[in-house]
Amino acid sequence: MMKIIIRPMEQGDIDDIVKVENNSFSTPWSREAFTKELSNPMALYLCVVYEEHVIGYAGLWKIYDEGHITNVAILSTFRGHGISKLLMKDMIEMSIENNINRLTLEVRESNLVALNLYTKLGFENCGKRPKYYSNPTEDAIIMWKELGNEAS
Repeated sequence: MMKIIIRPMEQGDIDDIVKVENNSFSTPWSREAFTKELSNPMALYLCVVYEEHVIGYAGLWKIYDEGHITNVAILSTFRGHGISKLLMKDMIEMSIENNINRLTLEVRESNLVALNLYTKLGFENCGKRPKYYSNPTEDAIIMWKELGNEAS
């Protein structure tokens, strides 16, 4: 298996993060958005590093005792190797360390790979947000996970 490192995101990662973002999403966040996120004490981000380059990342916003996962992305050439699963497990662990009791996220209804991963990690489908995504317009599946019974 490839040797990856998962660690907190830093300002110096933003060039690579923007590449991952543009590779992963039809409506990507801007460089400025990530700069702001990293200065927000309620935003928590991890990145995946391979051979000194960021190849993926995930982030969440902490709202009281809940975490809203905002983004999960892996460069397309590195997908299918279980990296997202490792990253999400570290996100769950980081959430517990930050006294987050529940996690939520939205995922495109057509993103069956992500839906399957989140379900395997214990997230439950709790509803839909109609026409949440654009390019193309698509519903979002809302998922929640309770963290109270997680073992660290």
